[in-house]
Amino acid sequence: MYAIIVGAGKVGSNLARELIGKEHEVTLIESSRPRYLTIEEEFEHAVHYGDATELWVLERAGIQRADLVIAVTGDDEDNILVCQVAKEKYLCDRIIARVNNPRNHDHFRLLGIQPAVSATDLILRLIEHEVPRYGLVHLLALEEERLEIIELEVSDGAPTVGERVMDISLPEGSLIISVLRGGSGFVPKPDTVIEAGDEVLLVLDPGLEEAITAYFAPNGQPIRI
Repeated sequence: MYAIIVGAGKVGSNLARELIGKEHEVTLIESSRPRYLTIEEEFEHAVHYGDATELWVLERAGIQRADLVIAVTGDDEDNILVCQVAKEKYLCDRIIARVNNPRNHDHFRLLGIQPAVSATDLILRLIEHEVPRYGLVHLLALEEERLEIIELEVSDGAPTVGERVMDISLPEGSLIISVLRGGSGFVPKPDTVIEAGDEVLLVLDPGLEEAITAYFAPNGQPIRI
């Protein structure tokens, strides 16, 4: 695989090291002269100096044959532009963008820049995972496939407690894919009985979160976060 990484800060440099260590071909592009000079000795020919929002810089890096373009600069506008150009002009199938400001996430989504990764959002989801009162954790959105993966903690008195998976009539477009119990996860069988305290992972169509939550909260009522 040939990957172009735009932005040779800590994130970009570490990504490059990991990919090179896995024997992938990598080119780093860095627009800051001091930063470029700092990492040039380590990466040698694998790092280029220039502004990746300029087409000639991308072409010099060989974007025509790139399998993956990753934009991880500190500027969201640059990351959007680089990914748009890679996807629309050079027909690169796989792009990944860094979102520095979580408020810009919708802009990436509207422009078709996916996946777009926000460190802030990832940390918030980890916090939600560690704080039981949140009830529902939105783990992953698969935009192109129009699917979501969520995690729910089964509360005492929930309608599904004591029910076998095969007997739970979930809404169409939803499926239990994993259960975490006592620190161990497993794929449930049809006769697996749901217990209070279980953490249940489900894949579902977007918009079903509230309906699904009602199955794992007391008295069939959604957990209010």
